[in-house]
Amino acid sequence: MIDETGEHSRSHGLTPELLERQSRMMNLPLYTGNASWENYEDEFRKRLKIFRQSGLSHGVFGDIDLEQHRQWVERICNESGFHSHLPLWKENRKDVVKEFIDASFKAVIVVVNTGKMPEEFLGRSIDHKLVGELEDLGIDACGENGEFHSFVYDGPLFEYPVNFSIRSTIRMDGYSYLEID
Repeated sequence: MIDETGEHSRSHGLTPELLERQSRMMNLPLYTGNASWENYEDEFRKRLKIFRQSGLSHGVFGDIDLEQHRQWVERICNESGFHSHLPLWKENRKDVVKEFIDASFKAVIVVVNTGKMPEEFLGRSIDHKLVGELEDLGIDACGENGEFHSFVYDGPLFEYPVNFSIRSTIRMDGYSYLEID
């Protein structure tokens, strides 16, 4: 979902153009919707309805163990005639991030909740060294508790890496965002 201005993705702060490049490098179509936090659920439902009308019936979600997220996903999918799949559900968080790194995916931290972790992690690549540093500080290496968000720019699903550059850091409401394009 993109914010109500159409300028950045919700939570990650990525531009629609960057998301389009990411989807193109994986040979996948990109479908977005604009939403505020207040109308997010309604807009999400609208997208599921469109997908359902086009013949899709399953959604895959990356939640690991936050029960509130699972309940929301399952409720919205069930109400929309979708089957929800959470393949990472109840997996060990450290194993999930280790498998991600070992599979040669490349990602960079693009958002930091400064109330949960230092801003200096912004822009860091997710690798085994970073995982160790996060764990030493008691920070979940998957960011599952809202500590950070990342942008995946390369890996086995990508035809080519997504080229991007970091322009600046934006600080707002207890979060620091990388402005990248």
